[in-house]
Amino acid sequence: MTAIGIRPAAGARLLDHRSMRVVRRNAVLALRSWPIFITRLFEPYIFLFSIGIGVGTLVGDVIGPDGTPVPYRTFVAPAMLAGSAMNASVFATVIDFFAKFKWRGSYEAMLASPIGIRDLVWGELLWILAFIGFQSASFAVTMLVLGLIESWWALLLVPAGILVAFAFGGVGFVAASFLRSWLDFDLVTLVIFPLFLFSASFFPLSRYPDVLAWIVQVTPLYHGVDLARDLTLGTVDGWSLVSVCYLLAMGLIGMRIANRRIAEKLQP
Repeated sequence: MTAIGIRPAAGARLLDHRSMRVVRRNAVLALRSWPIFITRLFEPYIFLFSIGIGVGTLVGDVIGPDGTPVPYRTFVAPAMLAGSAMNASVFATVIDFFAKFKWRGSYEAMLASPIGIRDLVWGELLWILAFIGFQSASFAVTMLVLGLIESWWALLLVPAGILVAFAFGGVGFVAASFLRSWLDFDLVTLVIFPLFLFSASFFPLSRYPDVLAWIVQVTPLYHGVDLARDLTLGTVDGWSLVSVCYLLAMGLIGMRIANRRIAEKLQP
């Protein structure tokens, strides 16, 4: 049986052939249901064109991270990239995982093969990161075409989106391991929706009351939004590195706990 938990060599196992078999399986299924796969790419565009551009014509300029006024759509666009990475990652690690575990019985069949728990979990995560990498890349190109990118740092927007997905993916797997029924998805929404609204995505942090602003700054999506916005506007500084470390630690800790929790669920 595959050892439970993440050892120092876990990073190298991301390319382990058994994990990649899980990725290939998901890719084949995605091609068979490609309309659903394509529609999942549209989320950031809906928010960008309805809020960033639609509402942006009424808002005008807002204060950017360095205190310089920027167009509202330029302010909102990187936040939509980070927010969509969070939503897609949580959807896949919570809802898709729960469906495969409770309803489809996919994991029972997979674990009957040489694939182990860790191969399964990391393989699922790799597939999610690949999808969100593609989503982030297509959205970043759209931002470039619309003139919403102001710095060469934006070349790192795709890795930033993947990092946000990694952070929430680990926590999403942990949350999925505690779900008892479909009704528990309301609890997940109860957490994700406020994170999306109160992450300085739509308004500068300076517009929040002091206490709420402090709370916002310790939430994970804020760090994803702040990092993506810094890369877009070229305002990268030491706090950008803090956001990277925050999200990376969140993902690694989440995956370590998820490996143990899911092993208890699938191989009690």
